[in-house]
Amino acid sequence: MRLRVGVLGSTRGTALKGVLDAIAAGTLDVDLRIVISDKPTAPILDRAKLYKVPSLFIDPTGLTREQYDNRVSEALREARVQLVLLVGYMRILSPHFVAEWSGRLLNVHPSLLPAFAGLMNRKVHEAVLSAGVPETGCTIHQVTEEVDGGPIVLQKRCPVLPGDTVDSLKDRVQALEQIAFIDVLRQWNHRSSQ
Repeated sequence: MRLRVGVLGSTRGTALKGVLDAIAAGTLDVDLRIVISDKPTAPILDRAKLYKVPSLFIDPTGLTREQYDNRVSEALREARVQLVLLVGYMRILSPHFVAEWSGRLLNVHPSLLPAFAGLMNRKVHEAVLSAGVPETGCTIHQVTEEVDGGPIVLQKRCPVLPGDTVDSLKDRVQALEQIAFIDVLRQWNHRSSQ
């Protein structure tokens, strides 16, 4: 039985592209059941539609964080999702949501956690360049109530090159995120089929 995966995203979903390409090419055997966004025009929804993956906008307007997360959980349960990936999801999850999906909720962070935890998107790469570290990468970790504090599942590394800019570093790290998600999904798929 193939692993059933759901995705939550608020942005372009660049890290999801590799997964979608691998599924389309037949090199990743998972069942991507649904992509959900809190933004009606999030490009990740268009990306899902392009690959004929069901997508859903759930409007957070007027809802508490817990009410919103309950609606998201309901949609994930209806899609019979086993594993949830956060791909550029710009919301802090409620404790109830984290508890419900505990051990089955993964986030990608654009640094080698615990370094630069708590920062998002371009701020991470700016901090990496300001710190002058020789290496960066991405981390896939389990989500817990502590932001960016859950157990590390996988890390991918790349050098920080002389002359790197925020954009060049971000591009290299996003390429690693795509590979990291594919690797993690293969591991989880293998575990779920045993």
